Amino acid sequence: MAGEVVVDALPYIDQGYDEPGVREAASAMVEEECRRFRPTKNYLEHLPPLNVTSFETPMMHTEFERLQNRLPMDTMSMKRYELPPPPSGKLNEEKAWFECVENSQAQLEHQAVRILNLQLMLEYCCPAWQRYLQTLSDCEKIAMKKIAVLRQALQEVNWQRKSLQTKGGEQLKSLEAKWVALVSHNYEIEQACCLAEEYILNMGNQLKTYKQQREEYLRQQQQQQQQQQVVAQQEIEEDVEEKNDETKKDENETEIEEAEDHSQEQVENITTNQDDED
Repeated sequence: MAGEVVVDALPYIDQGYDEPGVREAASAMVEEECRRFRPTKNYLEHLPPLNVTSFETPMMHTEFERLQNRLPMDTMSMKRYELPPPPSGKLNEEKAWFECVENSQAQLEHQAVRILNLQLMLEYCCPAWQRYLQTLSDCEKIAMKKIAVLRQALQEVNWQRKSLQTKGGEQLKSLEAKWVALVSHNYEIEQACCLAEEYILNMGNQLKTYKQQREEYLRQQQQQQQQQQVVAQQEIEEDVEEKNDETKKDENETEIEEAEDHSQEQVENITTNQDDED
């Protein structure tokens, strides 16, 4: 809602206000905000303009002007209580003496009025003062009743605030406990995820290493097979050559034997022929 002030403080359940340094920190924050705050609108525009001179009387206005101009205050005039004779230049004038007599009569009348006021005060002051005191007492009783009603309303507001804040505090504690549990659970999940990622990374590295080792092993096996094939081929070739050599040797021996046999037969034939001739 526009213009609504949201107060996030719960003084009935918040703790730590009496700890050392808290008040100083709060005062420093308030001073810092007051120093940085720059109002952008007039919050008193709905109120009429303030007239600070509405209670001033002409005398007060004159006195304020005197104070503003730093002029000394006029001393109390005692001329009304004096009975001056005519000036020295008018001692022989009847009019001047009549003015002095009129002034004296005015002073006497003024003093008579004051004496009458004192007599009236002595006669009626006590009852009037008692009535005034009774009026003040009645006003005080009325004001005290209003104060009691306001204090009762204030107490009810405070009790209502305390009840609401206590219930809100219980809900906040419950929600805070749930939040802590969820945060802890999220932390455990994050930790488990980190361990799983680390395990997967390790397994990936191990798999890469195993693949490399397997490729190296296959390459070595292939090389060994190729070497074995080469060796086997060489052995086969050597066996073939040996067999060929043996075959050739056997053929040569057979030819030699046949040649010897043939020679022996020829020798025998020659011998036989010689014998026949003899």
